[in-house]
Amino acid sequence: MLRPVLIGLGVSLVMASAALAQWPFGRRDSSPATPAAPVQLAFPGAQGWAATTPGGRGGQILRVTTLAGEGPGSFREAVETKGPRIVVFEVGGVVDLGGKTLTIREPFMTIAGHTAPSPGVTFIRGGIDIATHDVVVRHIRVRPGEAGFPKKSGKDFDSISTQGIAYNIIVDHCTLTWGTDENLSASGPRFVGKTPEEWRAGTSRNITFSQNIIAESLRYSTHGKIEHSKGTLVHDNVTGILIWGNLYAHNYERNPMLKGGVWAAIVNNLIFNPGQRAIHYNLMAEEWGANPWQIGKLSVVGNVLRGGLDTPEGLPLFMLGGYADVEYFGRDNTAVDRWGQPLPMFGRYTTTPAKIILMNRAPVWPAGLVAIPVEQVQQWVLKNAGARPWDRDAYDVQLISDVAEGRGNIIDSENDLHGYPVYAPTARPFVDADWNLEDMTPKRPELLDSGAKAKGT
Repeated sequence: MLRPVLIGLGVSLVMASAALAQWPFGRRDSSPATPAAPVQLAFPGAQGWAATTPGGRGGQILRVTTLAGEGPGSFREAVETKGPRIVVFEVGGVVDLGGKTLTIREPFMTIAGHTAPSPGVTFIRGGIDIATHDVVVRHIRVRPGEAGFPKKSGKDFDSISTQGIAYNIIVDHCTLTWGTDENLSASGPRFVGKTPEEWRAGTSRNITFSQNIIAESLRYSTHGKIEHSKGTLVHDNVTGILIWGNLYAHNYERNPMLKGGVWAAIVNNLIFNPGQRAIHYNLMAEEWGANPWQIGKLSVVGNVLRGGLDTPEGLPLFMLGGYADVEYFGRDNTAVDRWGQPLPMFGRYTTTPAKIILMNRAPVWPAGLVAIPVEQVQQWVLKNAGARPWDRDAYDVQLISDVAEGRGNIIDSENDLHGYPVYAPTARPFVDADWNLEDMTPKRPELLDSGAKAKGT
């Protein structure tokens, strides 16, 4: 029998038998977001409740043959094509989105950025929204920046975000920086239907954000709310979300932020130089009206928080705001300041009675996921996160170096660094027979093209 025991201001512990306290590695939870019978993974190593999405498997191969923002052979044309499709790249370089958001509305698509010739594909001056289902996005860079708009103009972009009722989505090994809203988010309506079960079915769900770089969101930039350096926002009632193996660096808040009623697993992430908050949960009563508040469910395992130049003294790993309770399972997390001294695990930015309910077992956990020990997280994330880790561009090399050495700051503009990237266009034909089209893995290692490497730390 479970019984809550108050163990401090706003924090309670759910006591259970010793048998229930055992960590459920690989255990399938009973949430509505759990996948059905096992099927082929989206790609080798795919994790989370979206791991079995087919994406564009079995569909037509669409070749991106131009870096133009639109027109024949463009990425936009491929995105807007109907039916299952796998998007491959016969060009490398920079795609200028022209100060617009490109919205993916047609389902069953795989974006295979690793097929591009070096230096890969970088999208600038705009963002990408996913407003559909069964989409896999891998190995692209999205760097919106200010896109030429004035400060405080109200023009803002997420680097990548889900919108509406988006589900079975994987964003994996992407580099997402210089967002003027968030860098990577899961958004959707709060209250579609009359019951909490209908709310969860009526918004984004079953989403994996894995092994991405989520960094350098712009602070005092074009957003209408002025300060808006944010990493990841997971909107109210989103369920089945896995945030795994990502690098969060130089974001003022939302590293990530989970809103009311979210069910999420946050596992093996490296959070460096956050500003006001690292991981936080907040159900805002002002946004819920007369709807009954829902308890959030979070499993936070094997994460590293390292303070940097912008991190305030005493910043906790996890903070509770707002009005409603959250069930929280934490294990094997570590948090230190820039000098290596311990930081607290918990904090609050609310005076309401809301509680962190500490759990002895994970309230949500995707089948098959095994967390690595926290001592290995920094090296593993810095080695593997972001687009094309075998072929990083100079911007990612600098960022990874700064995180390793404890350098860098929260920025206000892409021009605080080197401005938008400029790469000479490259080209290479895509040969179907060289690739396993079922999961878009190469049949030979050299097919993952790597040009002249950026050097130095």
